[in-house]
Amino acid sequence: MGRLFGTDGVRGVANIPPMTAEMALEIGRATAHVCKHHPAKRHQVLIGKDTRVSGYMIETALTAGICSMGVDVLLVGPMPTPGVAFLTRSMRADAGMVISASHNPYQDNGIKIFSRDGYKLPDAEENQIEDLIATGRIKDIRPTAHDIGKAKRIDDANGRYIVFCKDTFPEDLSLEGMKIVLDCANGATYKVAPDIFSELGAEVTTIHCEPDGVNINERCGSQHTQDLIVRVRELSADAGLAFDGDGDRLIAVDEQGREITGDHVMVICGKMYKDRGRLAKNLIIPTVMSNFGFLAALKAQGIQHAAAKVGDRYVLELMKEKGAVLGGEASGHVIFLDHHTTGDGILTALQLLAAMRLYGQPLSELAGLMKLAPQKIINVDVKNKPPLEEIQEMRQAVEAAERELRDGGRVLIRYSGTQSMCRVMVEGPTVEMTERLAQSLADTVRKCVG
Repeated sequence: MGRLFGTDGVRGVANIPPMTAEMALEIGRATAHVCKHHPAKRHQVLIGKDTRVSGYMIETALTAGICSMGVDVLLVGPMPTPGVAFLTRSMRADAGMVISASHNPYQDNGIKIFSRDGYKLPDAEENQIEDLIATGRIKDIRPTAHDIGKAKRIDDANGRYIVFCKDTFPEDLSLEGMKIVLDCANGATYKVAPDIFSELGAEVTTIHCEPDGVNINERCGSQHTQDLIVRVRELSADAGLAFDGDGDRLIAVDEQGREITGDHVMVICGKMYKDRGRLAKNLIIPTVMSNFGFLAALKAQGIQHAAAKVGDRYVLELMKEKGAVLGGEASGHVIFLDHHTTGDGILTALQLLAAMRLYGQPLSELAGLMKLAPQKIINVDVKNKPPLEEIQEMRQAVEAAERELRDGGRVLIRYSGTQSMCRVMVEGPTVEMTERLAQSLADTVRKCVG
């Protein structure tokens, strides 16, 4: 068996290894065994999911596996990934599991695991789970009779998470009179997001909020904002908020219909945090993928930064190491560590709207704090992932591009941690140069590893 866990849990096409019911049962059994840290007499694992049709199959298999290990299961149904992290901690469960493939199409699915403190499961415990499954040792651990676990649904899970999210919005501010459009990506936020924003006083219009099991992320959500842009303009809304399928990322749209990235959000919220004396260490943690313009905007505000590797788990690790409370990715994963243990699209949206209310400015003006440098990202499908630095033709192509850019841009080429894909990113002084170099490098990737 190859490596089971990627950078964000286990992921693949549903009903094809590793995302089969058989593997889900084994993952449930091994997770239940490894995560028995809670001192309570009865151990518990909480399970949430997004709206994919395959979620039923995987949820049932996970539940069977966990119960077979003498651990009880708390089922919360469709729930954003950060909601599962919160509930795991709040309900003192031994672990939380999310059945989701995030922004991937509906035919994919995945399993993410949170430890009892609401953080993603440490690598050491993921390795224990993999070892138990790979060696078959988990098959020999079998409680019987009254020691077998039970499963029950938590009917008030949505309400608990709604209250948590609302409590992160500043008490001295309100959304009264604000008109917003929510794109729930036909995913995990469809039940909770409309209630959260309307209960805080906003006039809410929803789109892509009717999941049918196969329409999650389909030309909607944080990856596809075209419908949101149209609706914001039609309604003259103050903002549009697009979540991804599992609700842990946000891409916003301003009142003029322009996209607001995670970099913009961090600049805006970083200013708000600094002005309110809440920006610990005067520091924000982006990734190496953050735009040149982001770094310039932080410098203009006198805010420090330290860049993490791509992936929200690496952002979080560096935030904890450096003592920062704000960090994230341009893709919309933003972590407010003073509020939550993981990226949360709804929470991020609330902080962005709070900044609009605090400064009394439209989102387009706040976004003007940062000027994007021309950037081109091309995703290249690959069959294998050999080390790029060991491919001479690849190295030479990158060196040639960097010589042409000099100090006016940069090149970053890396494999996706969750998909069979290589990402080529180029930033440069002009759109023409940036796009030309990116296309050339993408062609080289296709030639060498495509």
